[in-house]
Amino acid sequence: MRYLPLTKDEKQEMLASLGLNSVEELFQDIPKESMFQGDLDLPGPLSEAELLRHFQELAAKNSDATEYVSFLGAGAYDHLIPSVIKHIVGRGEFLTAYTPYQPEITQGVLQSIFEYQTMICELTGMEASNASMYDGASALAEACLMACAATRRELVILPSTLHPEWQDVVRLYLENQDVAIVTMPYDEQTGIVDLQSLDSLPWAEAACVVVQQPNFFGLLENVSALKERIQGNGGLFVMAVDPISLSLLKSPGEQGADIVVGDGQSLGQAMGFGGPAFGFFATSGKLIRRMPGRVAGETVDVDGRRAFVLTLQTREQHIRREKATSNICSNQALNALAATIYLSVLGKQGFREVGYHSLQKANYMKQRLLEIPGLSAAFSAPSFREFAIKGAVDWKEVNRRLLDQGFIGGLPLARFDLPDVVLFSVTEARTKEEIDSFVSILRGLIT
Repeated sequence: MRYLPLTKDEKQEMLASLGLNSVEELFQDIPKESMFQGDLDLPGPLSEAELLRHFQELAAKNSDATEYVSFLGAGAYDHLIPSVIKHIVGRGEFLTAYTPYQPEITQGVLQSIFEYQTMICELTGMEASNASMYDGASALAEACLMACAATRRELVILPSTLHPEWQDVVRLYLENQDVAIVTMPYDEQTGIVDLQSLDSLPWAEAACVVVQQPNFFGLLENVSALKERIQGNGGLFVMAVDPISLSLLKSPGEQGADIVVGDGQSLGQAMGFGGPAFGFFATSGKLIRRMPGRVAGETVDVDGRRAFVLTLQTREQHIRREKATSNICSNQALNALAATIYLSVLGKQGFREVGYHSLQKANYMKQRLLEIPGLSAAFSAPSFREFAIKGAVDWKEVNRRLLDQGFIGGLPLARFDLPDVVLFSVTEARTKEEIDSFVSILRGLIT
């Protein structure tokens, strides 16, 4: 049996109503060179029993993550996740693919989104937040496009200390919109943006400058210097932030940001091979109508009771396409709900402790590693939860051998043109015993 929703007769009836003879005619506007020719290289069909056995074999290749102690970060972090989160998000009221268009039947979901937006605003110090984005990288790309629309400029300044994969995503979005990109170099000693290079940049032409805080190397950037340069020339200041760092650092709002984005994986989300998680997006009140996605708002019903609705939907399904701010057509509501529960369960003090323990434990491990002969700090700027270590070591091979000992090592940065550098991450989930054991084993492998 073929699992196709339409019969051949139904297809012909639909084509006839359009005045067409074939499906190919329906897509005749697409150039032939852009269309796939031939058959896809796919395996043949399987019976139900064969299919189940195939997926069981694939699943058997996965290792139980709890068997390993991870010091890997670079965008996905092994934080502790309160068990209450999975029990609440798994409830039938929330665990649905349904998008909440009709407020009369989705008050609970809309309220959860409203509470999420409120928490993101409190966390970032901004005035407005949308109902979430796909991920941090695409949220940043949308922020750059929003800045170009708001300023009517077509140039974006990116730091070379921005996560390389985020840079790739931003470039992919912007190059197809004919937006130029200028990159700020970083100081090889400090590991943060080279302030001496700022005078040569075209600030008066830039729609925005982006700063990642902490940056890809886990280091704290000089935010005020970049903010003054861009805002003094009529551009917007965009910050891509790690939400956990906001438990200790000044909020982007306090630092004068116009747009704030980030990835919410560390807020109660499993690592899951890098996803799914969600991106958050917040801005000042004056820019709210240019913000992509949707905003849930609070109102009252006919009886004066508190109620929730979608108050802003700047996508092409709801407004004239030429006025749409973005083509993002959904949001990560379930993941955003998990973050809302995470922040609610921890509270202000608990959230601060997550950041504090991550900072202290990362610093402790860094000092222990620097005791190993041949290893040194790659950069001198202060770090938060991640840090880069330099050593003439085959880090890829070392990681393979660490895995045999039950540890997931850091990220070798050879793929990013730093052959002797590895990036480690330490969260509150790591214990002193785990850190000491890791350092001892690593010492034995490289000395």
